[in-house]
Amino acid sequence: MKITLRYFASVREAVGLAQEAIALPGEAATVGEVRAALVARGGAWAEALGPERPLRMAHQQVMCGPEQPVDDGAEVAFFPPVTGG
Repeated sequence: MKITLRYFASVREAVGLAQEAIALPGEAATVGEVRAALVARGGAWAEALGPERPLRMAHQQVMCGPEQPVDDGAEVAFFPPVTGG
């Protein structure tokens, strides 16, 4: 299964990419499992997307939790929580 990943704000800065297309490993069927697969890359990926990092996630441009199933050809996005005033 192939998906497009999009990274925003500090996540984009940390990994050095705004987006990429990847083939998911067979065990990655949810947004949370996609995140875990990216963390397994190590380095900047582990630091930016690690489980201790508060992140927001979206599937097909809709906010979601880690249990959201991922569809073939989907867009999955990661970004830090945003505050404002």
